[in-house]
Amino acid sequence: MAAITRFLPKSHLSYIVGKLVHLPLPRFIWTPIIRIFAKAYKINLEEAEFPVEQYPSLGEFFIRKLKPGRRPVGRTWALHPADSVITQAAIIDEGKLIQAKGKHYHVRDFAGFEKAFEIYSGGPFLTYYLCPTDYHRVHSPVDGTIERIIHIPGALWPVNNWSTSNIHELFSINERVYVEIKTDRGLVGVVFVAATNVGDIALSFDPEIRGNQFKVFKPLVKEYKKLSIKKGDELGMFRMGSTIVMLYQKDVLSLQNSQLEQFHNKPVKVNSDFAN
Repeated sequence: MAAITRFLPKSHLSYIVGKLVHLPLPRFIWTPIIRIFAKAYKINLEEAEFPVEQYPSLGEFFIRKLKPGRRPVGRTWALHPADSVITQAAIIDEGKLIQAKGKHYHVRDFAGFEKAFEIYSGGPFLTYYLCPTDYHRVHSPVDGTIERIIHIPGALWPVNNWSTSNIHELFSINERVYVEIKTDRGLVGVVFVAATNVGDIALSFDPEIRGNQFKVFKPLVKEYKKLSIKKGDELGMFRMGSTIVMLYQKDVLSLQNSQLEQFHNKPVKVNSDFAN
């Protein structure tokens, strides 16, 4: 299957899948499909904002909101941005982030601008993997102002263990959206990484930015003025499971590799405490 993936038209297939799961079919068709999907992935339906019968498609269920109070906002300076498993956590060493054992990618290529090396090298990064079971909305981990986004077109490789171990600089190849937040301590980057069947990234604060729509052919930079964001505010969503990579400017958080190691393979909930 991994070998076949190399030759599949992943962007076009992802676009088609995205359209199919949002087709406005009668509820009596979608409701049993949603129930089967929820059972297969052990999704807690008690957390969903609405009963299963009220979702018009599997796609809308996938990006469901939660009932109020299900993800209370933590008290630490920085929170976790998504329901997920943290697959990597370390200090960015000479501009390099860990993709998998023995594989790295460069923060400059990943974030999409030259000064990313200067800003983020020496600071911590964390990779959050979202699976189909997870709540798929991403929330701001910090208070601050959104300064700009960089939408970088690219491939839609899966972000599973095989891909991260075998595809060179996978996270710098796949389509992604870098969201830059200015805080009272420095800059924080929230990077949405697309994947197969997950090209449709949507930002809650800017509906013009959408992934895998065949409209962006070179990096798109968009700047904002005084766009405030609070911890726990919704930033955006994935239409299927994928990855968030958090970038913290050096000295924003007082964490070392020895402290970050405790987060490896750790499941976390959005808005939960991370670091002071």
